[in-house]
Amino acid sequence: MKKIIAIILALVFVLAFAACGNTDKPEDTGEVSDTAPDTAGNQSGAPDTAEKTPDDNATVMTHDEYVAAELESKVIVETYVQAKQSWWDGKGTFYTQAEDGAYFLYNMPCTEEEYNALTTGTKIRVTGYKSEWSGEVEIIDATFEVLDGQFIAPVTDVTALLGADELIDHQNELVIFKGMTVEPKTDADGNEVAFLYKWDGSGQDGDDLYFDVSLNGQKFTFTVESYLCGADTDVYKAVNSRSAT
Repeated sequence: MKKIIAIILALVFVLAFAACGNTDKPEDTGEVSDTAPDTAGNQSGAPDTAEKTPDDNATVMTHDEYVAAELESKVIVETYVQAKQSWWDGKGTFYTQAEDGAYFLYNMPCTEEEYNALTTGTKIRVTGYKSEWSGEVEIIDATFEVLDGQFIAPVTDVTALLGADELIDHQNELVIFKGMTVEPKTDADGNEVAFLYKWDGSGQDGDDLYFDVSLNGQKFTFTVESYLCGADTDVYKAVNSRSAT
């Protein structure tokens, strides 16, 4: 009846704050949806960062210094692109990580060409402001400079931290959860299913996936957010290919 599943997720904060709730900020996905942004403006105002060179006098923070910084304060970090969430209207949203910690870059101005060029492992220096939305700590109003260097973060097994306060220390890192048992959810018709499209089951293939898992007597709800892990990704396929039996 139940199946064992091991899933790699790029968004550890889905578990860290609610373990069941959807705390998503409305994202600029480039798709028409209930939360799609107003796209009436043009993209000609996006800043051109291609010719920028690093400021050697800038004070670059360690991740610990970034964590300790006050909200709304200016921050400068050097980090590496690990995953991209979306590009829309001259702005891109990124998950990045350095050897000492991870960062979420929300709506960072860049051209579509620059967004496409920021591939996994690319090193960038980011200058912006530390902010927070529903528990997600992020850098906003940022500019970036591409630097020499390459780093692809290792996947961290955080299974033992499920339900623990320490899980928040891995926010925005690429992580893996192992050995969990899929618990059936109930759809609108009262049927047991392995997952729901959208939180209430009202969606369809390509929408966000919601599924429950248990470990050591505790139940957790995971969300696969389709604008990050779309229907063509291994993560999405690993969930929606399962049945409740």
